[in-house]
Amino acid sequence: MIAAFFAANLDYPKYWNQFADWSNPKLEAVDANRYVGQYDKWGVLRAIDNFARVPKFSESPYSLGLDLQGGIHLVYEANLSGIRESDQKDAMESLRDAIERRVNFLGVSEPVVQIEQGDDSSRLIVELAGISDPDKAIEQIGQTPFLEFKEVRPFEEQKQALSQVLSGFVEEQGEISDQQIASICSGANTQGIATFTQILGEDPCFRSTSLTGQFLERASVTTHPQTGELQIGLQFNEEGSELFEEITKRNIGSVVAIYLDGTPVSIPTVNQAIAGGQAVITGNFTVDEARELVRNLNAGALPVPISIIAQQRIGAALGEESLAASLRAGAIAVLAVLAFIVIMYRFSGLLAAVSLLMYIAFILALIKTIPITLTLAGIAGLILSIGMAVDANVLIFERLREELRDVENVSYAVDKAFERAWPSIRDGNISTLLTAVILFWFSTSFVQGFALTLGLGIVVSMFSAMVVTKYLMKLFLTGKLETIKFIWSR
Repeated sequence: MIAAFFAANLDYPKYWNQFADWSNPKLEAVDANRYVGQYDKWGVLRAIDNFARVPKFSESPYSLGLDLQGGIHLVYEANLSGIRESDQKDAMESLRDAIERRVNFLGVSEPVVQIEQGDDSSRLIVELAGISDPDKAIEQIGQTPFLEFKEVRPFEEQKQALSQVLSGFVEEQGEISDQQIASICSGANTQGIATFTQILGEDPCFRSTSLTGQFLERASVTTHPQTGELQIGLQFNEEGSELFEEITKRNIGSVVAIYLDGTPVSIPTVNQAIAGGQAVITGNFTVDEARELVRNLNAGALPVPISIIAQQRIGAALGEESLAASLRAGAIAVLAVLAFIVIMYRFSGLLAAVSLLMYIAFILALIKTIPITLTLAGIAGLILSIGMAVDANVLIFERLREELRDVENVSYAVDKAFERAWPSIRDGNISTLLTAVILFWFSTSFVQGFALTLGLGIVVSMFSAMVVTKYLMKLFLTGKLETIKFIWSR
């Protein structure tokens, strides 16, 4: 019951927070020293009085999908004609990563970027919910990934560029130090460099060279022949080999930055001039880090032109209408189910209705906390899972009706009803859960939302039916209520 109370307030914190706003000033006005000061030798009660406050619940909203808050749905077709068949899968994954990076710069929450592989076409599906400037998003997404290698700018250029951003800070703290410049432009600070580049409109730390992704044949994950350490292998073409040799010769002991779409993805140190067109990037890479870096490099090395073949814009007003209609349908469905189960199964049905309300509080709290992006399909899965939760209660109560024909002890009959209904509930829910898992694994985003909420709802519904409902029934099976047999079944 306590967990359900917290879950309900997490779902809808408005009333509890209003209570906290009302009660906290009154708590602050209470001076405990007048009443208990003579007994509080160590100041413990005074400390409690000073910090005693009614806590508030977070008012973070639910994460809503494209169809509920508006946005754009884009379908791109990739041109893989210039890429070998064996490299096409890697090229599409690299393209997806590059598009995801661009979408992140747009500040979109919960974007969806998926590959859709057909027999004779490769497509990329992009869904951006709540986007304010669809045209700008389409323009940025549609560009071909651009990989380039950069050299360190002279220190004076770095200082001049960064001083423009840090002028306010410099006025307060004095002239920006060389150490501060070095910390901003260090190899470990790729995010900081990207942020300053976005503010200034140009890279304050590195400058472009002639070496770009068109000269990189491919990158791959390799291992050191002696230590077994993971490293990134680079293979340049003939012209790229010459450019890379010149760049590494000029920067021995310094770093060379590798940028994708204007964002640094790796800043390795040059130990020696590298001739022959083959190089390795070493570091303490994990498997995931090495694969991600290789995908980034190949995104620029194997540029995949994309063209938009379909776009759908969903207005915010339409999304609000869809959300209101979905909530209305959900409320009607819940009320109808509650009325049915109370009318059919009397007091047992009433307790099951309470259990069902607790189930709704739990499932909404999980959706908000994880968080799961709610779509129309997801809400449909949620409503369907409510039906599954009631189905389990119906099986239990029908079994209870049969048990009560043979025994007079209601408590014993309830135990037997739950015990004998469990195999049917378990098998039915597991088969539906498997279907949800298969749908989630093999389908696209809209169906995945349905499968996810349905699967989560099934798991929680089994808990509410087998644990919460039974607990409530056993709680009231005392005294006179236990002897009134007809209120426990139809």
